[in-house]
Amino acid sequence: MVNVLLVGCGGRMGKTIVEASKNIDEVTIAAGIDKFSNGNFEFPVFSSIEECNIKCDVILDFSRPDTLDSIIAYSEKFNLPIVFCTTGYTPEQLDKLHGYSKKQAIFRSGNMSLGVNIVNNILKMFSAALYENFDIEVIEKHHNQKVDAPSGTALLLADTIKNSIQDETKYVHGRDGIAKRERNEIGIHAVRGGSIVGEHEIIFAGQGETIEIKHTAISREVFAVGALKASAYMVGKQPGLYNMDHVLNVK
Repeated sequence: MVNVLLVGCGGRMGKTIVEASKNIDEVTIAAGIDKFSNGNFEFPVFSSIEECNIKCDVILDFSRPDTLDSIIAYSEKFNLPIVFCTTGYTPEQLDKLHGYSKKQAIFRSGNMSLGVNIVNNILKMFSAALYENFDIEVIEKHHNQKVDAPSGTALLLADTIKNSIQDETKYVHGRDGIAKRERNEIGIHAVRGGSIVGEHEIIFAGQGETIEIKHTAISREVFAVGALKASAYMVGKQPGLYNMDHVLNVK
């Protein structure tokens, strides 16, 4: 049994992970971290990670970017791998995260859904070929409480497309003004409203035909299951930077 330290246990995703863990035999939530939690959990909850005195096997983070330093410090103190599911990191924070992966096993993905990561692998296979004759646009939709835009998943998919194409391309975030679309653009568009869990659509628009690849998350449970599978996978791994491709065994 893998004992998980869940950072952000009182948030929307944290609560979903707690419920999902009850149906996965290989993992259990041993302790939680949440400054504002007032929920009734079956495990001890601490207001800061420094206070946690429960023995765990892996840290699962679904909180906010400003917790990065304290999580890394706790990981270093107790030699624990980390699964980072938080998005919205600054370039400096990402540099620190990547640097720490040289000393510890670190998992990071822009999206924990198994389906999204299958879509991402499809994009790796076909983006370069389609770029020759198709314009590429990425559209993402989320609920009105999401603070970062574009989403980490949209950036994951866009980066995959960009890295698959040999030509120099550039991102255009939304469109405004009077100007024709340039050949080397990859459009990224964010929509925020209501209670949308998460929708990501990649449009390849050519002359006389359009190809659309779309993933719709109907429930947050898909992210929770992926996060818990990643947590179990990371226990005992050597230092390095891991992602969902490793869990899916396609890397």
